[in-house]
Amino acid sequence: MNLERVFRMTFASIYPHYLTKAQKKGRGKKEIDKVICWLTGYTPKALARQIKDEKDLETFFGEAPEMHPNTSKITGVICGIRVEEVEDPLMQKIRYMDKLVDEVARGKKMESILRE
Repeated sequence: MNLERVFRMTFASIYPHYLTKAQKKGRGKKEIDKVICWLTGYTPKALARQIKDEKDLETFFGEAPEMHPNTSKITGVICGIRVEEVEDPLMQKIRYMDKLVDEVARGKKMESILRE
C-alpha cells in the first residue's frame, strides 16, 4: 500500500463513504461526527471546516486539537489489519477512525464505541 497516496487523500472525499456506511445500517451523521470529534478533539464546527477546506488526511490529523486519551483502547481488526499493531502513527490514526465508524455502522452502543 502506498502510504503517501493514502495520506494525501482528503478527509472530505472519505467522509461521505463513512456517512453512507452508517446510514445503510440506520445510523446517522450525528453519530459519525460524534465519534470523529471524540477521536480527534475537533468540535463539530471545526470538523465541518476541515471538510469544507478539503484538508488531506495528514493535515486533518496534524491539525487535530488532541487525540482522545482512550484511543489506545481501540482494538480489533479493520480491513484485515489489527489497528493496535499498525506501525505508522498516521496510518494508525486513520485505522482508528475507520474502526470507530465501522462500530457505529454495526450498531454498537455509543458508550462502548467511546470506550467509556
